[in-house]
Amino acid sequence: MNLILLGAPGAGKGTQAELLVKQLSIPAISTGNMLREAMANGSELGKKVKQIMDSGMLVPDDLILALVSDRIQREDCKNGFILDGVPRTLTQAAALDAAGISVDYAVSIEIDDSVIESRMSGRRVCPKCGASYHVVNIPPKTEGICDCCGSELKVRVDDLPETVHKRLAVYHASTEVLKEYYAKQGKLCLVNGDQPVGDTNRDVLKAIGAKV
Repeated sequence: MNLILLGAPGAGKGTQAELLVKQLSIPAISTGNMLREAMANGSELGKKVKQIMDSGMLVPDDLILALVSDRIQREDCKNGFILDGVPRTLTQAAALDAAGISVDYAVSIEIDDSVIESRMSGRRVCPKCGASYHVVNIPPKTEGICDCCGSELKVRVDDLPETVHKRLAVYHASTEVLKEYYAKQGKLCLVNGDQPVGDTNRDVLKAIGAKV
C-alpha cells in the first residue's frame, strides 16, 4: 500500500507515520528527516536547505522529488511506502504522478491552526539521535534530556512561533489545495487530528481499509 499523509506542519503526520510503519510493515519516507540529515552533514546542499527551512519557505520541487524518487527505489519500499511531507504543492503532486509514483490513499489529518501552534511550541528534539518529544504530550523522563541517548533536547528553528506562522501560511496557500486534487482522484480521506493519538490512528486505519 502506498500512502500520502497530508496536513499542516505539526498536525501529527510524523507520529502517525511511525505507528503505520509498524502496523503496515512499510517504511515512512519523511522529506523533513532527509533534509535535516543533509543539514547535519554540513554539505553545500545542507547549507542551502538550512537557509530555506530557517526562513519557513518550501524547498524547491526538483530537489524534493529527486530525494523521494531515489528513496523509493530501495528494497524496503517494494511492498509500499508512506510519504510524509511530500507532495506539498500541486506541481509536486503532478510530478509524482508523471513519474509513475502512484498512491492508494491520501490521508489528510485535519486540525485547527491554534492547536498546531500550541503543539509546536512544546516540541523538543534530540540533535544527536533525532528522537522527538513534547513537553506536555510526550515528555522525556528527565526534563530537557533525551531518553534514548542522554543528549540535551533543543527547540527546532522551524518550531519557533514566527516560523510556525510562516509555515502555516505557506501550507494554506500551497499545500491545502492538494485535498481537492486527490479528492478528484477518489483517494482523499479526512481524519480528525484533534484527538488522542490512538484515536487518530484508529480512524486512519479505518479510512484506508486496514485492520484496526
